[in-house]
Amino acid sequence: MRAVLVAFGRAVLSQLHYKMLLLTVLPFALSILIWGVILWLGLQPTIDWLHALFVDNGWFAAMDGILGWLDLDAIKTVVVPLIAMWVLLPLMILTALIFVGTLAMPVIVKHVSQRQYPELEARKGGTLFGTLWISTYSFVIFAVLWIVTLPLTVIPPLTFVIQPLLWGWLTYRVMAYDALAEHASAQEFKEIMRIHRWPLLLIGAIAGAMGAAPTLLWLGGALSVIFFPILAAGAIWLYVLVFVFSGLWFEHYCLEALVQVRQSTAGRAIAPQFKDIN
Repeated sequence: MRAVLVAFGRAVLSQLHYKMLLLTVLPFALSILIWGVILWLGLQPTIDWLHALFVDNGWFAAMDGILGWLDLDAIKTVVVPLIAMWVLLPLMILTALIFVGTLAMPVIVKHVSQRQYPELEARKGGTLFGTLWISTYSFVIFAVLWIVTLPLTVIPPLTFVIQPLLWGWLTYRVMAYDALAEHASAQEFKEIMRIHRWPLLLIGAIAGAMGAAPTLLWLGGALSVIFFPILAAGAIWLYVLVFVFSGLWFEHYCLEALVQVRQSTAGRAIAPQFKDIN
């Protein structure tokens, strides 16, 4: 736990560096460009399709009883836009995650390694293809679990448990690989993931909880047509900022873990030599 907190403190200091603040600009601009086009062309057709689906299957009538029981009648008129936004949310997360992983993480790795670990050997066990692959297949699993658990999110306690855990797992899978891709060998990566699985998942879960703020801002866009572009842009920038900070946190923790693994490996290699001399 101490190592997690130390890495957190170092990540906060790194995030305040002007280079790391500027680092959010390019992923944000690309995400805004892509999602501006997607939402302009696809949001209203998606809402219309969902509305027709609800009408044809009588789901609005069933919803009246559920919302009345939960004392949430006021949100009936915006429930379809909310569902549309909630369905699009994982895709927006994936976009920000890929851009941060491919564009921001190399800069984060260089920034942290040069300032904190200048003598750490880079064994380059990861690749760009590996980043894209682990991001894609982890997201597929994440999206399936997101959809399956979606009905449970209407229950307030579960909302604050399920979403951070899903976020945490996704962030931990992608960020840990990116954080170690430059410096760790494939074997060292496996070793660190085995030894530090739970601390890394904890970092991911906390980062997932931090992602609740942009999620609420994004979904809040369904409640206001006028302010939707501003809320959507703000949500995307906050997602990028959270991912950049998460990348810094994972980088500090993983490089320190890598140093410990190499020291441990060196110790095991030297021990038999002393035994032979004696």
